[in-house]
Amino acid sequence: MDFPPSTDRAVFHAALRDQFEVFLDEHRSALYDSLNGLTEEQARRSLVTSKTTLLGLVKHAAFVEKVWFDEAITCRSRTEIGIPDSPDESFDLHDGDTIASVQHAYQQACTASRQATAKLTLDDLVRGNRRGPLPLRWIYLHTLRELAQHCGHADILREQILSGTTRHG
Repeated sequence: MDFPPSTDRAVFHAALRDQFEVFLDEHRSALYDSLNGLTEEQARRSLVTSKTTLLGLVKHAAFVEKVWFDEAITCRSRTEIGIPDSPDESFDLHDGDTIASVQHAYQQACTASRQATAKLTLDDLVRGNRRGPLPLRWIYLHTLRELAQHCGHADILREQILSGTTRHG
């Protein structure tokens, strides 16, 4: 996933929607790239008491994309979309989950998100979220916040994995 950085001079004066999309894509790319260069074992390594692993984090990010840019926009149920009922379940890893398969699924989810929003304006209301109708701008901001948090998680997990040291207790 390769996109212009948010510090590109053209982004400084771009339309708000374009700025949102650049920042979203920058964070999407960072999460995607957090798995690069790792072994399958490293990507699955559990370093915290929650279900969070690097592989699970990117898998969860694909879930987030589908919740906010499929369920919320199309009003399809999570069952119809083929995603878990809860965010917690979206971290679950299955035997067939690999770095390549999870990155591919995440890339597909991000592409589908861009397509789902292409014809919407920031003020358009999406109606498929349990909170009720929300403007696309709120969904962009919420998703950006969530991706930023997960990028921080990924940075810390990757640092621990690559340093070979972890702190316990």
